[in-house]
Amino acid sequence: MSEFTHIDAKGQARMVDVSEKEVTFREARAEGRVIMNPETLSMIINGGHKKGDVIATARIAGIMAAKRTSDLIPMCHPLMLSSVKVELTPNEADSCVDITAVCKLSGQTGVEMEALTAVSVAGLTLYDMCKAVDKGMTIDQVRLMEKKGGKSGHWSAE
Repeated sequence: MSEFTHIDAKGQARMVDVSEKEVTFREARAEGRVIMNPETLSMIINGGHKKGDVIATARIAGIMAAKRTSDLIPMCHPLMLSSVKVELTPNEADSCVDITAVCKLSGQTGVEMEALTAVSVAGLTLYDMCKAVDKGMTIDQVRLMEKKGGKSGHWSAE
């Protein structure tokens, strides 16, 4: 296992210097889900929610969050994202909404945190819009599924 990159020799937090790294294509895919009562999911699917289109609002929130990741996570570099895609898929079998985010760029550092932030904020937005009817929802299984590019190359979750 390698050392933590955001801690210097004195144990202090630091932003990693990427100025000497090559610009390469990078991509990251993250996923998560919001588990809810079947009635809540039905309301989302059928468009019966009084706050409007829950899926569209959560998708926009996820995209906006990816673009603002460096404002939320202290040691993240501000990135010029070339693509952010957030998909929310109702899953009636598991009574949840599955969330996937894919972020891409050509740059000197990866986009894993942007993809994870997009999934997290999309889930939080869905929760916020539906909490009046289902306070017991859970945001679950948020994790990185795949990353491509950079020095460490391709990685995917098992």
